[in-house]
Amino acid sequence: MNKKHRMFVRMVTASLVRRRSRMIVALLAIMVGATILSGLGMIYYDVPRQMSAQFRSYGANIIFTPKDGHELFEEEIQKGISFFPQEELEGYTPYRYENSIYRDIPVTIAGTDLSSVLKTSPYWHISGELPKEQGSTLIGKKIAEKFGLAVGETISPVHSFEVTDDMDLSKIPDYEIITDPATGERFCDHVLDLKITGILETGGSEEEYLYVSIADLEDLTLNKRGYDIAEVSVASKQDVLKSYIGRINSETEGISAKLVKRVTASESTVLTKLESLVLIVTVVVLALTMICVATTMTAVIAERRKEIGLRKALGASNAGIIGEFLTEGMVLGGVGGILGSIFGYFFADLVSMNVFSSAITFRPLLIPITIIASVIVTGLSCLIPIRSAVEVDPALVLKGE
Repeated sequence: MNKKHRMFVRMVTASLVRRRSRMIVALLAIMVGATILSGLGMIYYDVPRQMSAQFRSYGANIIFTPKDGHELFEEEIQKGISFFPQEELEGYTPYRYENSIYRDIPVTIAGTDLSSVLKTSPYWHISGELPKEQGSTLIGKKIAEKFGLAVGETISPVHSFEVTDDMDLSKIPDYEIITDPATGERFCDHVLDLKITGILETGGSEEEYLYVSIADLEDLTLNKRGYDIAEVSVASKQDVLKSYIGRINSETEGISAKLVKRVTASESTVLTKLESLVLIVTVVVLALTMICVATTMTAVIAERRKEIGLRKALGASNAGIIGEFLTEGMVLGGVGGILGSIFGYFFADLVSMNVFSSAITFRPLLIPITIIASVIVTGLSCLIPIRSAVEVDPALVLKGE
């Protein structure tokens, strides 16, 4: 560093130290602006992940159904979910529905993987517990009220099916085959005793079903067939989900994939509004930071009018004066940006924990972005005050006017 540069550094440092009260005010303004910028930046990029996690509590956002002429078995479902990144896949639950009779009233039985239902339907409220073994069932609240059933009691649905010559009826004790005299078709009823381990309350249509394991449903119907539907929960944005669905529909033979629009549309709307709000708040904070810095620098230049006039009288150039004030502002911007980047993470984490009950994801790339943005904003804020500095007339200032 040559003598000229050392003198320049000394002048800038001395100016900042002598007017430290005003500079601290400017630094605090820059730091607050940088903190908000850094914090909201982290929140802006993390909102989709946080909101997706929150919306998963409202249920699955994708459904698989079998295409015409195909059946939806576990192998096909595995092919479908392989299109989703594992870190985004929350879970999937297949369902097979069958009609049955209980006390001469039709009831619908849903066969499913009872160990995975809460992954795609976390909103389910269960009085009791999920069935953990065969021979047990979870029943909807409406069914429990209709038949006066409670946890611990037994429900015995009856399934009626047509008997064929190749059908093995050995699993049905004391079965009786009934022949329709008009058509000659043979029918048989199968009763399955199920212990009620829990009662499901959702406020929706789920309360109208009996939920059993797939093995129990196959025992009741003596029939193994594909699923009717599979619910899939994926933590991703609507546009990304549409691309996944397009690939599944075009690259698989037996699956028809669709979005659950009531979930994905609401998620997309909320995300758009939150991102817009974050952007607007960021712009407003940066504008207020610029105003505060510009006001402080204007006051500093007003105090230094005689000094500026004397320096110009001694031959100082406008470029030198501009460079000194810009350097002061950029030093403040750099220091404020560094401090703001640190406090911004804690600010974002505090907001995330209070709003989403989840820690924020730290993004190192935002640190240099925040520092650069702070320096640029501070530099722009100094332009108007600096213009008044270079317009100082040495003759008038030195005469005391």
